[in-house]
Amino acid sequence: MEQFFSLGHTALSFFLIISVIVFIHEFGHYLAARLCGVKIEAFAIGFGKEILGWTDRTGTRWKICLAPLGGYVKMYGDSTEASTPDVDAMRTMTEEERRISFHHKALWQKAIIVSAGPIANFLLAISIFTFLIFSSGLDTTEPLVGKVMEHSAAAEAGIREGDRIAAINDEEVNAFRDISMILATNLGVEVRVHIVREGQPLILHVTPRITVEDDGLGNKVERAMLGISSPKLTAENVSLFGAINESVKRTYSMIVMSLEFLRQVVSGERSAEQLKGPIGIADMSGKVAKKDGMTILWFMALLSVNLGFMNILPIPPLDGGHLLFYTLEGLRGRPMAEQFQTWGYRIGFFLIMALMGFTLFNDMRQIIFS
Repeated sequence: MEQFFSLGHTALSFFLIISVIVFIHEFGHYLAARLCGVKIEAFAIGFGKEILGWTDRTGTRWKICLAPLGGYVKMYGDSTEASTPDVDAMRTMTEEERRISFHHKALWQKAIIVSAGPIANFLLAISIFTFLIFSSGLDTTEPLVGKVMEHSAAAEAGIREGDRIAAINDEEVNAFRDISMILATNLGVEVRVHIVREGQPLILHVTPRITVEDDGLGNKVERAMLGISSPKLTAENVSLFGAINESVKRTYSMIVMSLEFLRQVVSGERSAEQLKGPIGIADMSGKVAKKDGMTILWFMALLSVNLGFMNILPIPPLDGGHLLFYTLEGLRGRPMAEQFQTWGYRIGFFLIMALMGFTLFNDMRQIIFS
C-alpha cells in the first residue's frame, strides 16, 4: 500500500510540475498567434483522449488529455498537432479564412509564433531564478582557496591555500560558484587556471578529476572537481535589477551547457546513459515534491530551460525544425518543396521517437538495477 501511494505521489507531482511548464510553453505560442490574428482551434495539455475540456467564446477548445507528456496549440489551417499544414483545406480557403490561418501569415509572423514557446520557457526560468535570488540573496563567496584536498587535481597542479582563482581558460571567475559552472561539462580535460598568489599572477595547468556524486535526489552524476573548498561562504542581498541580470546570465549559461552536453553525447565523449526520459523526470519530480518550495521552483526552472532548449533544436516537428524551414524559405524566396517538408517531418518524428524509446529504456534499466 505504501508503494502504491508513493507511485501515486510521483505521478501526481510529475503531472503538476510538467503541466505548468508545458502550459507556459504553449501559452507563448497561443499569445503570439492571437496577437498576429490567427484563430486557435485547440489548446491542449497532454496528448490522446480528452479527459476534461471546455470551449471559450472565441471557439478555442481548452482541454487536458490522457497522456501528460507535452501539449500543443492547434491553429487554423493545421492538419495535425505538430502544425503541419492542411494542404487540401488551404486550397479551398476563402480570403476571410486565409486572414486567420497560421500558414497564410507572413514569414516573420510565423517565426515569431513558433519562437514564442521556447522564449516563454526561458522567461519562466528567468522569473523563477529572479524570485529565488531576490528573496534569498546571491552567493558572493570570493574565489579564494581555503583548503586543498590531499591527492586532488589541485594539489598535484600546485594550487595552494590562499590562492585566488581569477579565471579558468578564458572565462573570468568572480565568485566561487563560477568554478563549478565553468567545469560543469568538463570531461577530465586539462584547463588553464589563472591564479593570483601574493599579488603575482600565475597560470597552472590542471586536469580535473571526474567524481560520481549524489545530486540530492538519489541520482548519481559525474562532476569534474579541482579538489578545493572556500574558506568562508558569504551571500548578500541584491536589487531586483541585479537579480534579473544574474538570472538572465544563469539561464544563458544553462542553455550553453545543455548544448555542450548534447554535443558530447552525440560525439560519444559522454555516455548517453545520463539522458533522462519521462520516467526518470517523473521519479525526480516525486522526490523534489517532498522537499521545500525553493527546491521545487529551482527544479521547475531547470526543466523549463531544458524544454525550451530541446524545442529550439532544428529537428522537425520541433519548433526549431519549423524555424529551419522558415530560414530556408527566406533564403530561397519560396517555401521548400512539399515532399521535402513531408520527409523532413517523418525523419524528425522518427528521431524523436527513437530518443524517447532510448530514454524510456534507460530509465527502466536504472530503476530495475538500482
